[in-house]
Amino acid sequence: MAIKVEHELHKRRLDRNVGVGLLLASFVVIVLVLTVVKVQGLGDIREMERFDHVARPALEEAATRAQEEGTE
Repeated sequence: MAIKVEHELHKRRLDRNVGVGLLLASFVVIVLVLTVVKVQGLGDIREMERFDHVARPALEEAATRAQEEGTE
């Protein structure tokens, strides 16, 4: 004969764990959605290469030319 008595404490812990699990899952979904929206909104990936904090002379020349063409 198995003795299995669930105490009120077990029910409260289960409810709390489910709540924390739902909050964690919703946080993961929010981060995933924001990442997907950001990646889709990038457009031309070459525009983002300038913002990786690495000096690239070839990109700087292109950026300078683009600014000169835009101001004329």
